[in-house]
Amino acid sequence: MNKVMTRANHDAGTRPPGRRDTRRPGGTPPRTSGGTASRTRTRTEARTTSVTAPPAVPPQTPPRPAPRPRPTDVFADRLLLVLSGQRPVHWMLGHTAGRAYDELARLAEHGLLRTRGTRPVVRDIGYYIVHAGAVEAFARIGAGDELRAMAFRLEKGPDLRWRCTALELDGPRTPEPDDD
Repeated sequence: MNKVMTRANHDAGTRPPGRRDTRRPGGTPPRTSGGTASRTRTRTEARTTSVTAPPAVPPQTPPRPAPRPRPTDVFADRLLLVLSGQRPVHWMLGHTAGRAYDELARLAEHGLLRTRGTRPVVRDIGYYIVHAGAVEAFARIGAGDELRAMAFRLEKGPDLRWRCTALELDGPRTPEPDDD
């Protein structure tokens, strides 16, 4: 078996450039090709040279944790991935309740958000809090010059997890079957 390894093409006798880290004040000076004579100092030279303290570094504040995304943002992205054919429908099985899964499967089968070339993206999300534990949301979905609309309802279950309970895309509505 032939193993192929690539290396940077350095000339013989040269070294790669030293580290240039701007975060550390007063790092080591860059190396010169002057040999050992340029690096050694006489005793009198060392005594006359004053050593200065490195400049004070302001204390760094710890980075803030990234804010948690809203459930509406998460579900809009998840629904878009399924409706555009990037994820299978069963990926949302645990995140839907009631007829929402059936509607999602029907919409994904028709491929209304599948496009050639440009992938659809969520451009804007709005929501209305119906009551504690229920949110109705809409998303504007763009793919190239085309703009579509998606509406969905999220409800918080007894296990405190959000689930999609209703879903609609722009266009004509399909009549719901009677439960007689």
